Amino acid sequence: MPSARPTAPVRGAPCWVSLMTRDLRAAENFYGAVLGWRFRPASLGEEFAVALHDGEPVAGLGALAQSFQVAVAWTAYFAVEDADDTAGRIRERGATVAVGPLKLGPGRAALAGDQDGATFGFWEGQTLAWSVGTGHAPAIVELRTRDAFAAAIFYAQVFDWESERPGGCRVTYEHDQVIVHDGSHVVAALRGGAVESAPDPRVRPQWHVHFRVDDVERAIEAAVAAGGTITPVTATWDGKGSQAMVRDPEGGLFTVTAPGPPV
Repeated sequence: MPSARPTAPVRGAPCWVSLMTRDLRAAENFYGAVLGWRFRPASLGEEFAVALHDGEPVAGLGALAQSFQVAVAWTAYFAVEDADDTAGRIRERGATVAVGPLKLGPGRAALAGDQDGATFGFWEGQTLAWSVGTGHAPAIVELRTRDAFAAAIFYAQVFDWESERPGGCRVTYEHDQVIVHDGSHVVAALRGGAVESAPDPRVRPQWHVHFRVDDVERAIEAAVAAGGTITPVTATWDGKGSQAMVRDPEGGLFTVTAPGPPV
């Protein structure tokens, strides 16, 4: 289980994921049924909760104000040393900082959109000892976009990937994807389609959060029973398991993934 003590995350690595939804209690019921999560109140107030798996923090959930006309969505946050500097890098490259940086609890957070419109967040400050690809944290965060290489250049410049400075992330090319390593394991993947088209034309450029399950088919059944919708089951990004995209009743899109031979 991750330590509850604050720790310094790897620079440029995903350091948290959160869902902003319209009905927090309904979301807790859905994700509890599909992923087996339990929940505790977050320190930010009664409209926020932390999802737990076997007592281990997995993700955050928050309630959108009814007046906010924004989509319900999962967001991946990336660790940065200076939120103001990161915001400046994003704007310099023609992308958008939509919210912040704002003081939030023990750190500073912001929401941004890349040059193709994929939403992401960044966080300045210490975090829990939580790392994508380990424990009950998400298996991976994956960007599905039009041009993975152009996106990789953008994020490398913004988050200091492949920097000569120690303590950051490294990038490789595997399985026709750009793969991001935090120094010990894979934490993110960037996948593109044909020029001017997304890999799935029904899905806009977007960061997807992949949550581990023991059985994809069982998770699908639970999601449908709880009011969710499903896309067809496919192989995982590395071809070593099965995955399916799930849309929760409020529209939040995520992926369930399980090891073993593809279904």
